[in-house]
Amino acid sequence: MKKILNTTASVLAGLAISFNVLAVAGVELDHANTDIRDQKSLQNGAKLFMNYCSGCHSIGFMRYNRIGKDLNISDADVEKNLMFNSKKIGDQIISSMPDEGAIKWFGVTPPDLSLVARSKGTDWIYTYLRSFYKEESRPFGVNNKILVNASMPDVLWELKQSKSAEDFDQDVRDITNFLDYVGEPAKLVRVDLGYKVMGFLFILFILSYLLKKEYWKDVKYGKWRAKD
Repeated sequence: MKKILNTTASVLAGLAISFNVLAVAGVELDHANTDIRDQKSLQNGAKLFMNYCSGCHSIGFMRYNRIGKDLNISDADVEKNLMFNSKKIGDQIISSMPDEGAIKWFGVTPPDLSLVARSKGTDWIYTYLRSFYKEESRPFGVNNKILVNASMPDVLWELKQSKSAEDFDQDVRDITNFLDYVGEPAKLVRVDLGYKVMGFLFILFILSYLLKKEYWKDVKYGKWRAKD
C-alpha cells in the first residue's frame, strides 16, 4: 500500500511540474479533439505521417502490416502509399535517414515517435505542429512557440500554404490521431470492446428489468389472491 501511495505521489508531482513549466513558459495548448475510432482520420494521418514525417522520424514499435490490418488498408495500398523506406510489409517503420546525416543537418538525431503521444500528449503534438513561425536567424528560417529553438523544420508548410486553415488543422489533427494510435495500438481493440460490453450490459439491463417486472407481477397477483 505504501509503495502504491509513493508511486501515485511521484506521478502527481511529475504532472504538477509539467503543468508548472507550461504555465511559466506561457504555453496554452489547443485541444486536439482526436478520436481513434475515426478510421478515415487514422488512414489520412498515416498517409500524411509517411509522406511528411517518416523521412526523419521512425515509429519503430510499429510494422507496416500491423497498420494495414488495424486501419483496414490492403497490403497493396500499404505498399503503394505508405512504404517509402522499406521493401517488406512486415518490416518495422524505420527512418531512412542515417544518424551521421541527421547530426550533420539537424545537430541531433530525430527521435522515434512511437510513444510521443503518450509522453507529450495529443494536445501538445497538435499545438506544436501548428505553432511554427518565421524567424530568419534560425537554421531553417522558422522557430516554434511550443518548443523554442527546435531543430525540426516546418515540414508541413506546403500543406499550410495549399489548404484553408480549417483543412490544415484537420490534417494536423489526423496526424496527431495517428500518433495517438501508434502509441497504443491495442487501444483500438480495447475501446471497441468497451463499447460492445456497454451495449451488452445495456441490453442485459433492459431484459433484467422486464424479467423483474414479470416476476413481480406474479408475486403481487399472488398476494392479492391470498388476501381475497
